[in-house]
Amino acid sequence: MGHDGPFHLAIANGKPILRGMGLYHGKQGTGVSVEAKVKAGDITNLGCTQTIDGKLKFIITEAEATNGSIMTIGNTQTPVRFHKDPDAYMDEWFAQAPTHHFAMSVGHNASLFEKIAVLLEIPAVVLDR
Repeated sequence: MGHDGPFHLAIANGKPILRGMGLYHGKQGTGVSVEAKVKAGDITNLGCTQTIDGKLKFIITEAEATNGSIMTIGNTQTPVRFHKDPDAYMDEWFAQAPTHHFAMSVGHNASLFEKIAVLLEIPAVVLDR
């Protein structure tokens, strides 16, 4: 799993790299991007999407960040192992109509996110159980 954007140094596996980009996300020009990965261990992904009636919905998955290699492309990337095989997991994920972005937290936090959803009266689904 990976993307560019903000990265918290406290959850990094090693020291992040600022990589100069001659080609930045398919656009000509220059720039600098953060290349890093989350340290190995338990993680929880939290996606927010919209229901058919326009309400917010949480998509929650607990998984494991692994210590695999990453591409040297100037993005935050983390190799992740789900309980299911990747094809089965992605079928489950896309069936929930996710948006492009989601957050990754350190630790298994699904029960916490479910409690927040209840308090805020937001529908939530936990995948890959």
